[in-house]
Amino acid sequence: MENPFIVTGKIKPEYFCDRVEEAQRLTNCILSGGENMVIISPRRLGKTGLIYHCFDKPEVHEQVTTLFIDILRTTSLQEFTYLLGRVVFKTLGSRSQQMMKNIIDTLRSLRGSFGYDPIQGTPTFDIKLGDITNPTYTLEEIFACLEQSEQRCIVAIDEFQQIVNYPEKNIEALLRTHIQQSANANYVFAGSERHIMGEIFLDHARPFYQSASIMSLEPISLDKYSAFIQHHFEANHLAVTPAAISKVYEQFQGNTYYIQKTFHNAFSASVEGGITCDIPLIERIISDMMKESGHKYSETLARLTLPQKALLYAIAEDGLAQRVTSGQFIKRHRLHSASSVQAALRKLLEYGLVTTKDGGYFIEDQLFYHWLLTS
Repeated sequence: MENPFIVTGKIKPEYFCDRVEEAQRLTNCILSGGENMVIISPRRLGKTGLIYHCFDKPEVHEQVTTLFIDILRTTSLQEFTYLLGRVVFKTLGSRSQQMMKNIIDTLRSLRGSFGYDPIQGTPTFDIKLGDITNPTYTLEEIFACLEQSEQRCIVAIDEFQQIVNYPEKNIEALLRTHIQQSANANYVFAGSERHIMGEIFLDHARPFYQSASIMSLEPISLDKYSAFIQHHFEANHLAVTPAAISKVYEQFQGNTYYIQKTFHNAFSASVEGGITCDIPLIERIISDMMKESGHKYSETLARLTLPQKALLYAIAEDGLAQRVTSGQFIKRHRLHSASSVQAALRKLLEYGLVTTKDGGYFIEDQLFYHWLLTS
C-alpha cells in the first residue's frame, strides 16, 4: 500500500495538498514569460514542493525547460557557479547533440576539464569545484548557454538569501546584471529567511529591487489539511480522529513537513497494526520523532556558547520573544547583559536557529522547539 503522505522527493499530484491558488499563480508566471517570481516562506512549509509541482505539469514541460538548484549549503560565488553550471550542462546538454556542442564551445573556461563517456560516446560534466578558477567569467558563459537554449528556460534558485553570505562583493549586482539581460530565461527565487529576502527585493537601494513579483506562502489551513488527511485515510479503509489531526496541526503550527512526517508514520502504524490514528498514537509518534532527532539537537547545542544557549532557551520559553534586549526580558530569564544578548542573537540568527516575525524572535523548527521545552 502506497503511503500518501510524502516526506521527501517529488510529490504526485494526487498526494499534493491544496496550494491551488499559489500553484496557478506560479504556473501562469512560468508560462507567460517576461516575469520573475520570488517565493518566500518559512523552511519546510512546502515552497520547494510547490516549485516541483508546477515544473512537473504537462503544459509546463511542453513549453519551457526547467532547471532547479538549491544553494543553501553554498558559501561562495565559486560554489554557486559550479552548481549552476552542472545543472545547465545536465539539463540543456541532454536535449540534443547540437546543444551539447554549443555548451562545450561556450564554456571555454572549462573546456579542458570535461570528461568523456566512452560507452555513450558523449562528453560528461567531470568538472570539480577547483576547476572553476574565474567564477565571474565562467558565470557569464553559463548565462550565455541559457540564451542558446532551444526552449525558453525557467531557473529556480532555492534558498536564494544565501548569496548575502558570500565573501565576494557585489554578488547581487553581478547576478542582477546577467538576469536583467536574459532574453531566453526567467527566474524563480525562493527563500526561507523572510527578512533577508525582503531586504534583497524590497530595498530600493539593492540591485534586485522591484525585479520580480513576490508571493508569500502561509500555512495551509486546518480545514483543508483535515480534509486531505481524512480523505487519504478513508480511501485506504483506515480511520483517523479529528482530534488527532488538530493536535498535530496545532503542535507544529501548520508546518507542512512535520505534519506530513507525523501522518506518514501514523499511516504506516495504522496499516501495520490495523488501528485508528488517535491522540495516543500521535503522541507516541511525536515522542519517537524527538528521540530520533535528539542526538542531532544535542550536537547543535554543544556548538553554542553559554550566552547563545541561554538565549535560545529563553526564546523557546516565551514562544515569540519580544524586546529581547530589554531589562525586563534579561531579568526574567536571568541573562547577562543587553550587549551579550545582542551578540548571541546575531549568531543564532546567522545559524538559522532563530528567526524573526512581527518584531519578535522565535524558533522556526517546531520539533526542535518542543524538544528544547522538554529536554
